[in-house]
Amino acid sequence: MAPITYRSYLRLPELLDLLTPLSDAHDELLFIAIHQASEIWLKLCLHELRGARAMIAADTLSPAFKMMSRVARIQAQMIQSWEVLATMTPADYAAMRDRLGTSSGFQSDQYRLIEFLLGNKKAEALAVHADEPAVRAALAAELGRPSLYDEALRLLARRGFDLPAAVIDRNWSEPYAAHPAVTAAWASVYADTARWWDLYELAEKLVDLEYHVQLWRFGHLKTVERVIGFKIGTGGTAGVSYLAKVLEQGFFPELLQVRTAL
Repeated sequence: MAPITYRSYLRLPELLDLLTPLSDAHDELLFIAIHQASEIWLKLCLHELRGARAMIAADTLSPAFKMMSRVARIQAQMIQSWEVLATMTPADYAAMRDRLGTSSGFQSDQYRLIEFLLGNKKAEALAVHADEPAVRAALAAELGRPSLYDEALRLLARRGFDLPAAVIDRNWSEPYAAHPAVTAAWASVYADTARWWDLYELAEKLVDLEYHVQLWRFGHLKTVERVIGFKIGTGGTAGVSYLAKVLEQGFFPELLQVRTAL
């Protein structure tokens, strides 16, 4: 049996061979590297978020906090990657854009899984993967599961907070709608943090996750704006204007509303 080396353990020959530009454009390698690295980070985010959701469902919060904090730190790395991609000028991008065809980050199933896992449920997003049955099936399965926030709200109910069935026993594939009873429950947590310290910490970990997702989205928007201006995206989206609308989509509405109520 061959000894395990750094290269063999990390499967570096196979991994690095995947960074293969389709053109002679100098900056295409940069473009591929940034996006492949992002997908690797997204895979780790999914691993951690699924673990955190399971821990919250089991009322075992300390491991969940570690996992959620890790995701926020991963997101910080991904946010910084926009700074690297932003070194690509409009002329650099134009030299390779035709090689992208209709491919687009909009088609990232891992990103969509994270959106679903955090609670931004959109059944129509499955249509993007109509020609990829396995991918579509994985997305459909996640669409029908409770999100990270759903599990947090179910935990609030188990701890004695009066939440309606419309919140804690609903069709998980439907988008979540804010409810005043949830705002009241979180307000009680924030009003007596000594009593509800672990729930208070859970709330702040969720807020931190949303904060970093929104920073990542904003970095994406500004990088696209800087590189291609207001052109239509390669996947047919409206480009910058589409990304601006995405910024309006939050995940944990009552955790922002409660800040006004306090």
